[in-house]
Amino acid sequence: MMRILSKLQAGTALCAAVLLAGVPVQADSLIENVNGMTLDNDGKVIRFAAMVIDDDGRVKELLGRKDKRPKELDFQFDGKGKTLIPGFVDAHGHVMGLGFAALTLDLSGTKSLAEAQQAIREYAEKFPNRPWIIGRGWNQEVWGLGRFPSAADLDAIIPDRPVYLTRVDGHAAWVNSAGMKEAVITTATKAPVGGAIEKTGGKPSGIFIDKAQDLFAKVIPAPRPVENDLALMKAQEILLSHGVTAIADMGTTMEDWQSFRRAGDKGQLSIRIISYAAEIENMIAIGGPGPSPWLYDDRLKLAGVKLYLDGALGSRGALLKAPYADKPGESGLALLTSAQLKNKMSRAAMDGFQTAVHAIGDQANEEVISAIEELQYTFKGDRRWRIEHAQIIDPLDLPRMAQTGAIASMQPVHQTSDRLMAEARLGAKRLAGAYAWNSILQSGARLAFGTDAPVESSNPFPGLVVAITREDANGQPFGGWIPEERITREQAWQAYTVGAAYASFAEDKIGSLTKGKRADFLIIDKDILLATPQDVRNMTVEQTWIGGRPVYVSKVK
Repeated sequence: MMRILSKLQAGTALCAAVLLAGVPVQADSLIENVNGMTLDNDGKVIRFAAMVIDDDGRVKELLGRKDKRPKELDFQFDGKGKTLIPGFVDAHGHVMGLGFAALTLDLSGTKSLAEAQQAIREYAEKFPNRPWIIGRGWNQEVWGLGRFPSAADLDAIIPDRPVYLTRVDGHAAWVNSAGMKEAVITTATKAPVGGAIEKTGGKPSGIFIDKAQDLFAKVIPAPRPVENDLALMKAQEILLSHGVTAIADMGTTMEDWQSFRRAGDKGQLSIRIISYAAEIENMIAIGGPGPSPWLYDDRLKLAGVKLYLDGALGSRGALLKAPYADKPGESGLALLTSAQLKNKMSRAAMDGFQTAVHAIGDQANEEVISAIEELQYTFKGDRRWRIEHAQIIDPLDLPRMAQTGAIASMQPVHQTSDRLMAEARLGAKRLAGAYAWNSILQSGARLAFGTDAPVESSNPFPGLVVAITREDANGQPFGGWIPEERITREQAWQAYTVGAAYASFAEDKIGSLTKGKRADFLIIDKDILLATPQDVRNMTVEQTWIGGRPVYVSKVK
């Protein structure tokens, strides 16, 4: 932990040095000699060669090459012809999860069960005094295992210490026998509503799906405040290096919020965080009578609540209208009844909180759309109901979604990560409406893009490429998977910036570099509109600025 802390302190010192090197605290500044580009609220590209930033860190004016420059300037930055674009707004991520994933055991890079076992063994040997081995990122589909891993697979390498490992999507846990013993899990243990316990020979196999993970909540040691703060600093470091200047934090707990506030109080909150509380209880505890105002110079705001309606495709928890093609006896897990969903959405809406509902399967999406259709007659005005993931939607339900004004908050890289699994889970005849970005836009509904970090990398550039090609990093499948669902480069860019800002009622502050908005921008190594898809995928963020001040400078030259 001390090594990690020293590394983070060094990174903080680097940014502080950059700040002290030239940008005054309150002064009009000129960002000059750039290949600048942004989108307006309608998705139209605006190009510029220079940008004037006022003393509040907002865009004052965009200038062309022939436009006159201000005569009185206290600071001027020469972009040396580099491309300048708005910072990305990640519409769906998990800030603390990203930080902890980087500080604990990460199995997301493992390609087989044996490789994962080796990584777990090495981690346990490296940290012999930790009472539990905690980690995440395993994916049996990537391993080609053909089954879920089991407690026996863990017992073979760590029989004497509890192990708890979350699946890459966060919707299942893999636990060894020592861990189940700590939680007093036996053959008689029943799964809570909205959860499932996988069994082998009538005994728990070591896999706990969705709400069954709650069975371990009381026995796994909770992170201390200092560890939460460390995770937040690490998450900010990662996000800023990827060009993410604002993020919608989906599932903020009271402990998370307290960490955000501590960072804000100390002047250590660099990124902009728009929080959606984890369920109604945290919403009330954090927000009380309503959403919070913007805090810390527009760095933090509680906007609404995150609710879960179903699970994920990988663990067969996504709620489908018809049974799974590869497991005909199952159709997924409903984490809430229709009545419970509407009650929770009503409780949030009555106090002005925005609702963001996790829905992956087509049945789950249909239920959210139906709930919105009913509630919009009671709760008038601009509500911007959000559907998080919206991965599988019955094409017949798309016009209904558009009519409600609901926002599809999606993560493009999920399409390439899930492609083969989706084909297996759904079958070829049920793929219409799967990751259907173009169909959603054509229906008149709005798109907002994010990464779902740490489920996927927080780097938005690969997501941009997936949205316009529907090909993975290896160019597969050639021509794109269901290529009619590709969207244009401008549409994808809009969903990652203006669209994501709109999804959180923040389009008046962030998402573009138009007059009056926050000067949150990136210096990148190539033209985002002219570069090849492969070059966009490998784009380097050279600098990240927030509020007209540099907060990240790449060490790579």
